[in-house]
Amino acid sequence: MSAVLDFSTSMLATLSEQGRGVQSRAAARQPEELLELYDMEGCPFCRLVREALTDLDLDAMIYPCPKGGTRFRPLVEKLGGVQQFPFLMDPNTDEALYESADIIAYLYATYGDRPAPRQWLTKSVHTAGSLGASVLRRGRGLRAREARMPQEPLELFSFEASPFARPVRELLTELEIPYVLRQTGRTQAMDWALPAIRDRIAPDYRPTQRNRVELLARAGRVAVPYLIDPNTGVEMFESQEIIRYLNGEYA
Repeated sequence: MSAVLDFSTSMLATLSEQGRGVQSRAAARQPEELLELYDMEGCPFCRLVREALTDLDLDAMIYPCPKGGTRFRPLVEKLGGVQQFPFLMDPNTDEALYESADIIAYLYATYGDRPAPRQWLTKSVHTAGSLGASVLRRGRGLRAREARMPQEPLELFSFEASPFARPVRELLTELEIPYVLRQTGRTQAMDWALPAIRDRIAPDYRPTQRNRVELLARAGRVAVPYLIDPNTGVEMFESQEIIRYLNGEYA
């Protein structure tokens, strides 16, 4: 898939999500230990959970479980009884859940101190949008590819509906590379501007979302995606550069 076509279909997938997975509203409390989500990037039901994670501003340890994968799929069956996705484990409460609707309700009740937004209650609407996003990506982020396993999980600054971050998450899924998902959802008007434009019109830009604050301090700018590989010391922006790096280092 060419870079232009890849971005175009990713942008259409973002639009099909109907505005979900873009903005973050801080959770009432953050979990002390990372939530653990076993999922597939291209799965429409997994996407609904990741949208909720962005909305609640919750980071998570992502264990990719693509079809044909052998690293984490057997573990899910051992932990929960079946290979069904998404599967959430919360080490803070010892809860383990299947079913996107149950996971979403749990996340809002446990960390949001509020019910899931009304948009989550109309299942036929939000599931259709998520299915549309999967169809547009033509199977990306669903099937395993042979890859080398890193010793330590990677870290990715991302928010669910980012058309730039989506191809990176798809590749991480296909390569079965675990990673810490650092939410960088938008919380103020200037977050919506592209970094190059924002740098010109708001050189004194100061983010308010916690991971955007960390990213600015760490890298000197805020842009998504941003990859950290503790195994090699590599840190980088730009979707296509990250994809080339992952393919060269692990595929």
